[in-house]
Amino acid sequence: MNLLDQLQQLSAAPGTTREPGGRPAETVCSRKACRLPATWQLLWNNPKIHTPERRKIWVACGEHRDWLENYLQTRDLWKETLPLAGSAEDTA
Repeated sequence: MNLLDQLQQLSAAPGTTREPGGRPAETVCSRKACRLPATWQLLWNNPKIHTPERRKIWVACGEHRDWLENYLQTRDLWKETLPLAGSAEDTA
């Protein structure tokens, strides 16, 4: 892997992995140490530092959706949870 490939890997969107050549591979769960494919997106913002319309996104697998949602809710950061576009939940 050359330097440019490494930089592309670092600039990938959170929760995504990249195949050689810089193509997005799959979106993985944001829970620490989880490598399962994400099927949900949790929209949140920190009202202390973000404008009300700003949304940050964590992605979650089915196993960690509730845990991540609860984490955000207890800190008053959670806004809504939606199926991840193109996932099984999105097409159901």
